Amino acid sequence: MAEPVKVRRLTDQEGQQLQRIVRRGSTNTVRYRRAMMLLASAGGNRVPVIAQLVAADEDTVRDVIHRFNEIGLACLDPRWAGGRPRLLSPDDEDFVVQTATTRPAKLGQPFTRWSIRKLAAYLRKVHGRVIRLGREALRCLLARRGVTFQRTKTWKESTDPERDAKLDRIEHVLDRFPDRTFAFDEFGPLGIRPNGGSCWAKEGRPDRLPATYHRTHGVTYFHGCYSIGDDTLWGVNRRRKGTTNTMAALRSIRAARPDGAPVYVILDNLSAHNGKKIRSWAHNNNVHLCFTPTNASWANPIEAHFGPLRQFTLANSNHPNHTVQTRELHRYLRWRNTNARHPDVLAAQRRERARIRSEKGLRWGGRPAAA
Repeated sequence: MAEPVKVRRLTDQEGQQLQRIVRRGSTNTVRYRRAMMLLASAGGNRVPVIAQLVAADEDTVRDVIHRFNEIGLACLDPRWAGGRPRLLSPDDEDFVVQTATTRPAKLGQPFTRWSIRKLAAYLRKVHGRVIRLGREALRCLLARRGVTFQRTKTWKESTDPERDAKLDRIEHVLDRFPDRTFAFDEFGPLGIRPNGGSCWAKEGRPDRLPATYHRTHGVTYFHGCYSIGDDTLWGVNRRRKGTTNTMAALRSIRAARPDGAPVYVILDNLSAHNGKKIRSWAHNNNVHLCFTPTNASWANPIEAHFGPLRQFTLANSNHPNHTVQTRELHRYLRWRNTNARHPDVLAAQRRERARIRSEKGLRWGGRPAAA
């Protein structure tokens, strides 16, 4: 049997970039959908589930995953072929790109970044090679090779000494025990204010939301739980993060598998998640906590499902209070749990779980089957 198609292990930079794209949803549709495919695959979701999540063909999902495994994040931007023949040789183009992505100070120039004018002037007089390009031609060349003018950003490398061991454990439980593996995380703060988003409207006449200046409702945090095997997402809004609310979420996960068999929960190492009280409760209730590495929360499978939750319930909304906001979140969760999973995959998993319980002489819930 062929191995299932999945992305290779993400680096910290790749995971954070994909998480940023999915959470913000402010990029173009192609990048957003492809980033969601990759993040969902990294979270242990199979191709049919991902195809249903992003409303794409399964072959498209496989192509994106294979392309990412070959060239990395460059697969987020498809390169369309065509156009007039290039006037520069490939070596000259490579040299232009290399120069544009090198700090000017390293090349003896007295500034910290290039402008198109300064770069074009430098290329005309560089020693040993003369490249004459107009500013617009130079701009088009850089855009074609994926080099654009951007703000400088920073990122956090995971300094966790057990990074690889934690990622190995997460991959192990996702592969071996998907039916007993859950993910937990919070997102927020969620305020009561108009949220910009996107919608279908006549050209030049987008929907408008009123502005607010006084926000007296406070904030809440959505505490979400995700079942890997059942592809079910549930959660509740709380006024704050804390050990008590985390404990309530873990109890709901334990209640989803009341047979007493081991349950695996993937979550980040926030202080509210790994206190002595929680560790003691988890040990006594056969709940195994699988913590993501420091600064690598992208490894949590629930992250890929928070993106649509934000886009379809919070973006383009103007909820009057937290009660209405929570009600709309729960309405979406009910709809999502009814429509998200690919029906063929769900039926196959149900048959497999029934077969395993039949072989062990058990029925649903872990109780012995009647004689």
